[in-house]
Amino acid sequence: MLESIAEVITIGNEVVSGRTVNTNASLVARRLTSMGFLVRRITAVRDDVEEISASIREALTRGISLLITTGGLGPTYDDVTAEALAKALGLPLELNQEALKQLVEKYKRSGVELTEARKKMALMPRGAVPVENNTGVAPGIYVTYSQTEILATPGVPSEVESVLEVFLTKYLKGKPSKKYMEVSFKVRGVMESAAAPHVAALVKKYFPIYIKTHPRNREMNLPVLEVQIASSDEDQNRLAEKVEQCERDLKELFRSLGGQVEE
Repeated sequence: MLESIAEVITIGNEVVSGRTVNTNASLVARRLTSMGFLVRRITAVRDDVEEISASIREALTRGISLLITTGGLGPTYDDVTAEALAKALGLPLELNQEALKQLVEKYKRSGVELTEARKKMALMPRGAVPVENNTGVAPGIYVTYSQTEILATPGVPSEVESVLEVFLTKYLKGKPSKKYMEVSFKVRGVMESAAAPHVAALVKKYFPIYIKTHPRNREMNLPVLEVQIASSDEDQNRLAEKVEQCERDLKELFRSLGGQVEE
């Protein structure tokens, strides 16, 4: 099995132009990281078949185990992710009967006509599995390519979360063997620049644990740092032990520098 490496592609003109803040990328990345995936890259592209398909093909060349795309599964002319995914994988785009069944049931319950435009949301690459959308209408698209699992979700954040959770719990095969742990705490009264060389020494000591200081106020005026510690390990007890020891050493360091550590 490939190492548990994931990539995320967010799709939409509004995302690339900056009109919409790309919260979907952070939502997906945080969820995958919490499961033990290493999210190696996040890409944003316009609603363009060629650009989307090229981004998907590129990602697949990097030996990833999971690819998540968000956006472009709706009924409008510029929702082209399903077409682009089919093109990237060299598969025909066809009406998925299970996806169509899901749409028929949803529109019937709502008393709304299932038009041809709405049927577009049932078009998927041949062999794909529709993933239930419990918040909106358009189902997600699950397909595998070689050793990579691919999930395409709609772009509405609540639907991204809904489809992603169904996929992770019901469909995902390549779940990471490693557990993930992250802790953080705040320090007041220590400049990041003053702490940097001391933190660098602890980074070397505890490698591969990830240690990061995030300034939360101005460096020269009442500095506040949020200190993040993150790591993964197949052994949950060993993981907790090494993260907790690192946290103790960091807190001791900041106190020695005159900082006030918030417990």
